[in-house]
Amino acid sequence: MAPGNLSQVTEFILTGVSDVPELQIPLFLVFLLIYGLTVLENLGIITLTSVDSQLQTPMYFFLRHLAVINLGNSTVIAPKMLVNFLVSKKTTSYYECATQLGAFLVFIIAEVLMLAVMGYDRYVAICNPLLYMVVVSRQTCKLLVSLTYLYSFSTATVVSSLVFSESYCASNVINHFYCDSVPLLALSCSDIYIPETIIFVSASTNMFFSITIVLVSYFNIVWSILRMRSSEGRKKAFSTCASHMMAVTVFYGTLLFMYLQPRNSHSLNTDKMASVFYTLVIPMLNPMIYSLRNKDVKAALRRFLRNPFWSLKTMKFMNL
Repeated sequence: MAPGNLSQVTEFILTGVSDVPELQIPLFLVFLLIYGLTVLENLGIITLTSVDSQLQTPMYFFLRHLAVINLGNSTVIAPKMLVNFLVSKKTTSYYECATQLGAFLVFIIAEVLMLAVMGYDRYVAICNPLLYMVVVSRQTCKLLVSLTYLYSFSTATVVSSLVFSESYCASNVINHFYCDSVPLLALSCSDIYIPETIIFVSASTNMFFSITIVLVSYFNIVWSILRMRSSEGRKKAFSTCASHMMAVTVFYGTLLFMYLQPRNSHSLNTDKMASVFYTLVIPMLNPMIYSLRNKDVKAALRRFLRNPFWSLKTMKFMNL
């Protein structure tokens, strides 16, 4: 981040979701409800998969980290967004904007990779069930999650540094409700070819890598399920994968629409609506998708509600 830029632009102004005054309070209430549900649901998933002894498997270990990522992604965006609904001047400082962009990239890249890891986990569980606990061991799970966070942090650092190494000396009005790379680069008064190309290549590579793993995993899963003789086994296998496939389809579809477009096809207003979906709506939907279709999670919730103090004592014992 070039210090020289600070003498030109020291703060940015966010236009928000809408600039219609009459919509500010209704939108505030809507997004407050969405964020409140997101926090409640994801904390619920994190708690259940931590305290319930029957959810101590690789599948729920990865689901817990997906909930952490969803909660982090939403929290990076929502609080500032909610405040801006209630104030007339929607400003954010240069460093606050850079921090928000970096944190957002960490969580969004981590989610792309975590969904791929979860796809691989389902592949091993269904196609190689006898080797499942060997291939996806506790050490392997920790390694995959650690590499996911390390890669996402490294990539986010590089991308946010590239964006904020540009000169911002003209308009400081970001046509968005948070600091994102595309609307920020649209304000730059210097040549943005290099950062724009690097961001496009990075996003394309991450998406291609993740989607390839998911598609290959599910191709083998479907092939394996179709060869099962038991109709009950096929039903159970499909049920196990349905939640993940639904979450993957919604998330990847939105991201592909948002990022993998040529610059001249971009509409920032359209991108804004897509961003609302994958930064705020999807983190709220994922816990519903996984819990409403998952008998184990629903049973764990009933056990927890019947005796929450025993569950918390069990968690302490398990962590000893």
